[in-house]
Amino acid sequence: MGCLRLLLLPLSLLLLLLLAADHAAVHAAEEFTYNGFSGANLSLDGMSVVAPNGLLVLSNGTSQMAGHAFHPTPVRLRDAPGGAVRSFSAAFVFAIVSNFTVLSDNGMAFVVAPSTRLSTFNAGQYLGVLNVTDNGNDGNRVLFVELDTMLNPEFQDMNSNHVGVNVNSMRSLQNHSAGYYDDATGGFNNLSLISRQPMQVWVDYDGATTRLDVAMAPMGVPRPRKPLISAPVNLSSVGADTTAYVGFSAATGVIFTRHYVLGWSFAMGGGAAAPALDASRLPKLPRFGPKPRSKVLEIVLPIATAAFVLALLVGVFLVVRRRVRYAEVREDWEVEFGPHRFSYKELYHATRGFKNKQLLGTGGFGRVYKGVLPKSNLEIAVKRVSHDSKQGMKEFIAEVVSIGHLRHRNLVQLLGYCRRKGELLLVYDYMPNGSLDKYLHDKTKQVLDWEQRFQIIKGVASGLLYLHEDWEQVVIHRDIKASNVLLDADMNGRLGDFGLARLYDHGVDPQTTHVVGTMGYLAPELVRTGKATPVTDVFAFGVFVLEVTCGRRPLGCIAPDDQNVLLDWVQEHERKGAALDTVDARLCGKYDADEARLAIRLGLMCAHPLPDARPGMRQVVQYLDGDAPMPEVAPTYVSYTMLALMQNDGFDSFAMSFPSTVSSTVSPVSGAFSAVSGLSGGR
Repeated sequence: MGCLRLLLLPLSLLLLLLLAADHAAVHAAEEFTYNGFSGANLSLDGMSVVAPNGLLVLSNGTSQMAGHAFHPTPVRLRDAPGGAVRSFSAAFVFAIVSNFTVLSDNGMAFVVAPSTRLSTFNAGQYLGVLNVTDNGNDGNRVLFVELDTMLNPEFQDMNSNHVGVNVNSMRSLQNHSAGYYDDATGGFNNLSLISRQPMQVWVDYDGATTRLDVAMAPMGVPRPRKPLISAPVNLSSVGADTTAYVGFSAATGVIFTRHYVLGWSFAMGGGAAAPALDASRLPKLPRFGPKPRSKVLEIVLPIATAAFVLALLVGVFLVVRRRVRYAEVREDWEVEFGPHRFSYKELYHATRGFKNKQLLGTGGFGRVYKGVLPKSNLEIAVKRVSHDSKQGMKEFIAEVVSIGHLRHRNLVQLLGYCRRKGELLLVYDYMPNGSLDKYLHDKTKQVLDWEQRFQIIKGVASGLLYLHEDWEQVVIHRDIKASNVLLDADMNGRLGDFGLARLYDHGVDPQTTHVVGTMGYLAPELVRTGKATPVTDVFAFGVFVLEVTCGRRPLGCIAPDDQNVLLDWVQEHERKGAALDTVDARLCGKYDADEARLAIRLGLMCAHPLPDARPGMRQVVQYLDGDAPMPEVAPTYVSYTMLALMQNDGFDSFAMSFPSTVSSTVSPVSGAFSAVSGLSGGR
């Protein structure tokens, strides 16, 4: 028996040592600290690298790319598959550096994901975590805390400087402007995420209460007692099985921006806090801005500057007044838009100083002046509107320039733009015969004959086909109506005002979710879903065709016993076999009956309440050109208004007697360009 005890004692000691080693290995895998990343075996991809001084560089300024950095081994997120997510804690120090102090590209995020291979497709506004196809999909199984430096309305961002908690979607469960609460006063102190200064973030998840807290503060300031965000978060759809990877993601667009992580600590399970970072061991950020001047320059430069200023005082005084007159707003990011930028001086002289004699019209969003470019003698229309130069202007100018590449005989050519103080000036081709709206509804104007009307309908259809299918991108106009169709010197119809238009690549689902356009031309599904598509443009075109054919506005009655809605009025006559009775009475019966029947039937088909019943613009052009027979449309005994009501469970916009010029807009920039009839010569 004594010998047996002697044998069991070493075995017991060996077992205890193995258990202790295993516990230490588990502890090491679930808690780590990086005071700088020199020698760290991180999982890196994309732009991410570790600099020689130990600084983790997530992005190097390369445009339209993503960078990811993860701890190389996964952490144990759950004790068993399908079980509750364990508590965890993370702390890190970051810095975001843009070439501009008030403008940045997309931000970065702390990520808990089932894999280290995150999205790099269309990664910019998705921070390199998600993309346009998987945004909002529970199958992503990802949690991330975003440090977002760009306002994306489609994600319901609160501003361009916020922190958000996200699960499987770019739409935050909860967000807050970047900053921290002062422990002494309780007041809130704002922080700029693009200040180029290191800031610390703490992320803590309590598995027992399923609450996630996020706090931040400038480097050197202790962790605030009150968190920036404290939100209940259901993490049942995060991670894969029992493990997950933790790390960082960043992505870039077109503004030169770099994202850095200086240090990072993490702890998993047991309610333990992430280990404190040692500020003295963190790597330094690279120097930004000009190098310090030499001592010689510090002495010589002031003397030389003073002499130079004295010599130029008189010249400066004479030049200042001239420059004030032609002063413009120019920012570095506008260089890429090159030839689409007009000088204010050029437009000033073209419009003779924006004299009242040159005024073509005044709308709700600005004035339009006629001008002639001195060098080319090209007649132009210059629209002056106010703008907020800070938010959304870069994206809007990029879109203006993209639309400026459109070339079609039935589109008003957008030539370019200019910015001056609080104004944006848009430059278009001049249309001498004004807007179609005035010829249809202003009794002082000449009556358009049927041949002219049918030619205008065909022209607008051809222009829409180009926008929807024949250009390199899909362009949704979103505001097709008679007042946005202008007439050139030969009375050809040209579709104008692309201020509300949106572009996207062929084969990509458009992400627009704001209802914009004009009452009477809005498709029922657009009001319900907010998503503009080529099919919603087709609906507005159908209403436009009936407006041109009948000489009546989409909403509003002529006689007390008339229908309020043009669509219902025409449909009722079509059902009775009296469609030609709806043709504009001012034509006095002088029209081609076959073409008029075709226009009426085409208008009703295009403006059908059900999107799938509408034709595409290529079919429309074929019907108008006689290259394809117009299919028979079975008459319905329910009004279009009633069908729209049934489809949308209460949609009533079609039954409301609003003037057809009332616009429903959301974006303060895009909405500023929705009334364009003044681009023409008619007053």
